[in-house]
Amino acid sequence: MSKTQTLPLQNQLRSRAGSVVHFRLPLFLLLVIAVYGYVAWRFQALNATQPSQKAIASQTSISQPHIDPVVVNKIKRLQDNSVSVQTLFDQARQDPFQE
Repeated sequence: MSKTQTLPLQNQLRSRAGSVVHFRLPLFLLLVIAVYGYVAWRFQALNATQPSQKAIASQTSISQPHIDPVVVNKIKRLQDNSVSVQTLFDQARQDPFQE
């Protein structure tokens, strides 16, 4: 393209840019409203999704407590050997929430 052919094109772009500049505030507001609308729509869509059964199971899995058998044997031996300890165990069985 020669320089003379680009001048009319530049003039056309300037005239169109002038008309777009005139509407810049409404166009900006339209863009902001569109962005807010998209965010609200995505928020609603993501909020409405239900978790899968696998995700629920992984979050609610209850692990069994591990009690060392050596400790259990030691407590049983202490319970058998001491009357006062045996009494404490009996009291705890009757009312476990008593201080």
